[in-house]
Amino acid sequence: MSAASPLEVVPGPPRGRLRPAAAALGWGSAELHPRRNGLNLLRLILALVVLVNHGWTLSGNGEGPLIDDTNFGRWAVYGFFAISGYLITGSRLTKPLSTYIVHRAARIFPAFLVCLIATAFVFAPIAYWYVNGGLDGFMTTPTTPLNYVIGNAGLRVAAYDVAGTPTAVPYPGAWNGSMWSLYYEFLCYLIIAGLCCLRAFRRNAVWLALTFVAVAALNIAMPTAAPYTQNNIDVVFLANLLPFFLGGGLIYMLRGKIPFTWPLALAALVVSAVIVKLTDGGGAQVAAPLLAYAILWLGAVLPCPDLIRRHDVSYGVYIYAFPVQQLIATFGVYRWGIVPYVALTIALTGVLAIASWLVIERPVMRRARAITTIRVPDALLAAAAPGSLAEIQPAPTVAAEQRAAQTV
Repeated sequence: MSAASPLEVVPGPPRGRLRPAAAALGWGSAELHPRRNGLNLLRLILALVVLVNHGWTLSGNGEGPLIDDTNFGRWAVYGFFAISGYLITGSRLTKPLSTYIVHRAARIFPAFLVCLIATAFVFAPIAYWYVNGGLDGFMTTPTTPLNYVIGNAGLRVAAYDVAGTPTAVPYPGAWNGSMWSLYYEFLCYLIIAGLCCLRAFRRNAVWLALTFVAVAALNIAMPTAAPYTQNNIDVVFLANLLPFFLGGGLIYMLRGKIPFTWPLALAALVVSAVIVKLTDGGGAQVAAPLLAYAILWLGAVLPCPDLIRRHDVSYGVYIYAFPVQQLIATFGVYRWGIVPYVALTIALTGVLAIASWLVIERPVMRRARAITTIRVPDALLAAAAPGSLAEIQPAPTVAAEQRAAQTV
């Protein structure tokens, strides 16, 4: 999931009239405003879809509903990558590379590391004690708690269990089956960072479109191509997820040229469904830009409470839901039925997600923004020649500081 970065403040569509062709398609158009949009709410919904879908698996009831042999949780992850592609491409195109990297690392790593520590030293000991009647051997039983944290700290999840826990659950040996996607999301961040170092990619969406076509083709050809990479799982997963990220990035680069309208969104969904139906494997990836368009249109028109717009708890929901589900499954809550099991998970995860946002995520992002902003007096800015201090910003006001969490 992208997993799950906060709302990027990116430029909206260029001002002025749409081109004639775009204007003709602009019936019922909606603006994806850089701040006043429903993307935070949409990402929260997608995180909850992942949570609910895992409810089937972690309670021993299979994969849950499927579309094209893919469960709803994976479709939600695709949606995360599409939104992330749009926002992160905008971030890269409007920020220096160093600032971009600092902001991206600040968004992903701190909350991720805290979740690893909480899993290893809070969730796992409780489960170990409950099953074994004590903590003897907990610190030295493979996978040891320290090794769980250290081995997974680089985002690429190498171990899912802690001291053999969770056990006595329908899905044993895994504390966080959601975190795997964060590694690939960060790889997408690095890929778009590298591509946008090339002037051609920054100036013309055609190059990004060609990159998308190449990756989508690789995904379809993976059964043939995999032996040449020794069946490298990173190549397989990246080819599966990167098209959605690039699809969102392509929509960003075409902003102002293609309006967000409900007829186009509906058409995009219909065409996507046809592509998925007619393509034998990889149809969703081929249709990724169309799916990204429909998702972003929904983000433009979805009413979003101001509280959710200012506080993005979707990342916390995404990373804490799975360990919460496994912990309460250890106590047999899954036997109550999937509805109460999922409802209790949502309540407990919500508390942890809010705490993660208020205590870890927002303060770290504010700090990251502060250290990447050069503060100079307003008078100096006013006296400077236009454009000569393009990368220098005035000292932030109180209002600016309050908005900092949405500008990383």
